[in-house]
Amino acid sequence: MTNPTSASRQIAIIRARWHANIVDRCVDAAKADLEAAGFQVDIYDVPGALEIPLTAKKLAHTGRYAGIIGTAFIVNGGIYRHDFVSATVIDGLMDAQMETGVPVFSTCLTPHNFQEVPPMIEFFEKHFVTKGEEVAEAAIETINLYAQIEAEETAKV
Repeated sequence: MTNPTSASRQIAIIRARWHANIVDRCVDAAKADLEAAGFQVDIYDVPGALEIPLTAKKLAHTGRYAGIIGTAFIVNGGIYRHDFVSATVIDGLMDAQMETGVPVFSTCLTPHNFQEVPPMIEFFEKHFVTKGEEVAEAAIETINLYAQIEAEETAKV
């Protein structure tokens, strides 16, 4: 199990490049909020959502990161159904955090219906800004909580 120390202020963001114009809104918002809170953010690009879980696990095993965020925009179409891809990615992210002890957060989101038309693209670009802010807040709160738990355990010794 990999356990970064409470002093670790590094977070990795893994972003899928499908629909990069939407995904990057989330990444930019999360990165800005995390850096404002004193975290260093490293960004890793993967082709699609299915590559995120293994990348998260490999990054967690390095011991460098206090948390890892995966972000993707998973739409229906092509060979794989979006619900299959989404479930597979989320299960993989959960496995990565449970195996490594490093919290892994997800903004791998699947719209119910999506069509590449300007109003929908604009809606999801704005929506992913909000999701970036929310995932940054969740990461900060969780990492701070784990640091507090670690400090309490260290004080008992």
